[in-house]
Amino acid sequence: MLREPFLGVDFAALRTLRLVYENRSFTTTATVLDVNQSAVSYTIEKLRRAFNDQLFYRQGGKVMPTDRCLVLVEGIARILDDFETLAEPVTFNPSTARQTITIACNYYERQIIIPDIIRRVRETAPGIRLRTINSTTSGALKLKKAEADLLVGPIRPGEDGFYCRSLLDEHYVCVMDAANPLCHGPLSVEDYISAPHAVINYGGGWRSNYLLELDRAGLTLNEALSVPSPAGIEDMILGTDLIATIPSRIAARYDDRLQVSDCPFPATFQIDLVWTTRTHHAPMHLWLRDMISDSVNRQVEADLSTA
Repeated sequence: MLREPFLGVDFAALRTLRLVYENRSFTTTATVLDVNQSAVSYTIEKLRRAFNDQLFYRQGGKVMPTDRCLVLVEGIARILDDFETLAEPVTFNPSTARQTITIACNYYERQIIIPDIIRRVRETAPGIRLRTINSTTSGALKLKKAEADLLVGPIRPGEDGFYCRSLLDEHYVCVMDAANPLCHGPLSVEDYISAPHAVINYGGGWRSNYLLELDRAGLTLNEALSVPSPAGIEDMILGTDLIATIPSRIAARYDDRLQVSDCPFPATFQIDLVWTTRTHHAPMHLWLRDMISDSVNRQVEADLSTA
């Protein structure tokens, strides 16, 4: 028979415990739940009595879990994910669906993948509201915290609890002003290295594969400009001697303004669709993932037909 303190434990309290564990913060958890910090503190105190354990303690300015808390959170995560799956409708009708879907992604995906998804959702499921948030390098964490339902990008999580589907293969090319003398022939490694570059650093939290290839070769670019995003890169290069190395599908959008050339370090990479157990069996998400895959496949086929 359950002890009296357990009678006050509900799914909302368990979710609060999970969020405090993931965020290591009562304040951040209160922001996520849109409640006062005192409400979070009250819930954790109630759970301490229910589980007869301190659950969290402060160390170095952070909220750290006890050993008992680690065990509890592992089990709670399964319970919450299973319950959310049970709460989903057994059938899904796109034309009558009413739901908000949050997709974590970055500039590339918003330029290349998201626009067609938006058009198809508006045509077939107009009641679904799409929301995009920046994933930067923390897309997997946003999925774990349920801040995002899907992750689209080049970083595939290497831990359990994630499902991945490959969407497309990509590589890097170089773009430059049409007056740049280097645009008239294949770029040699020597010319590429010595030319002044506009380097996209993505905020410093992630290095592009072509830069990793250069590192392995012991080479360094002549960096004349550093920017955190490809947004507006064409205007920065026009009328200058700068070269930028960017994904080929982004470069194709500039080919009427800039010269596109093969890169000596094309550094292929993959764009993946990633999700968690929380939405794995949900009918609406099954439909959405298939729709996204079909959308990207059609774009890839169109690219091949015009190549």
